[in-house]
Amino acid sequence: MTGERGSGSVLTVATAGGLVALSALSIPLYLGLVTRQAVAGAADAAALAGADVASGLVSGYPCKTAARVATANGASLASCAVDGLVVTVSVSRRILGIAVIARATAGPAGQGVD
Repeated sequence: MTGERGSGSVLTVATAGGLVALSALSIPLYLGLVTRQAVAGAADAAALAGADVASGLVSGYPCKTAARVATANGASLASCAVDGLVVTVSVSRRILGIAVIARATAGPAGQGVD
């Protein structure tokens, strides 16, 4: 029975190593999911701000306002299109070298906005 001496230690080290490896792989995944939601929120806010300007509720230029709002939310405006009172924006943020992009459209009800 002396041949099995210390096998519990090896099993403990292997289990701890597996947990560390699983954590190291899952943390970037969750970080990406959180960033995706933050970028989607920035896109929504930028589109709404641009639509407010396009409708005349707020003075200014729709795309400049959308860019300011996107920047305030930690993203950068990639594209902006104004079609009457409807504003469509695309914003992005880089995380771990990967660009996370989200699009949003906003405008008055009945203007073809989902």
